[in-house]
Amino acid sequence: MIHIHNKNFNLAQIMDSGQCFRMNQVKPEVYDIYASDRYVRIRKDSEGYMLDCDQSAFDRFWKNYFDLETDYASYIQAIDPEDTYLSAAAAYGSGIRILRQDLWEMIITFLISQQNNIVRIRGCIQRLCEHYGALCTDSSGSVYRAFPTPEALAGAGEDALRTLRLGYRSKYIDKTAKAVTSGAFDMAAVSRLPYKEARQALIGLCGVGEKVADCICLFGLHHMEAFPVDTHIRKVLSKQYNGSFKADRYQGFQGLIQQYIFYYDLKGLSYGISDAISVKAPS
Repeated sequence: MIHIHNKNFNLAQIMDSGQCFRMNQVKPEVYDIYASDRYVRIRKDSEGYMLDCDQSAFDRFWKNYFDLETDYASYIQAIDPEDTYLSAAAAYGSGIRILRQDLWEMIITFLISQQNNIVRIRGCIQRLCEHYGALCTDSSGSVYRAFPTPEALAGAGEDALRTLRLGYRSKYIDKTAKAVTSGAFDMAAVSRLPYKEARQALIGLCGVGEKVADCICLFGLHHMEAFPVDTHIRKVLSKQYNGSFKADRYQGFQGLIQQYIFYYDLKGLSYGISDAISVKAPS
């Protein structure tokens, strides 16, 4: 068992922040996390979180996955104190971290995310894993499904994907999987590109627009300068900042700022400024 003591680590907040869809709360304060072909169960206690894995698995994968070597408190401290809305949002979502997730998984995840909500996205991904993910067994004997490989999805075909209730996104997934397996899209090469070049390369994939490309850059390549803007975020920025929010003020962690805003508004806490700053962060 591994114990995490970090005041800027909250699984409930991370799970609802719109960046990962294979994290499930199975009972109060108990979470199952699936990432690529890995799985871990995590329990919250009075001192932090207990990971049901050994030190080797933690050091090789989960420490990096949760970005635990980054000081998120320093990001919060860098927020303009005169920006009362953003300060309240960061305080409320202070346990959010930008996970270091697999690029392929994030490409497919955010193709599915289009015109979708969190519950439906989770369902789509679960069905995809159940039908096309490899069967895995962890050290304790728990059996689970890995995220499907490009080869598995390329071999499935658009028609079969549609039976999983993926809708028009089936075409995007089919074409993207075939682009990867044929070598037309080189994920290894894209992973080495700086943000703007990686973003442009991703936009070349079927079904990937600017917002989806930014989500993939932020959550699949850890380009923290990516600031995904969809209709929802645009409305919040218009309401709170008259459309003139200066994300570049937070150079190098704009994406985290976006997550604070997204999560704060998602939880229905976009009141007036005077109300917002009095709201306490959830435990």
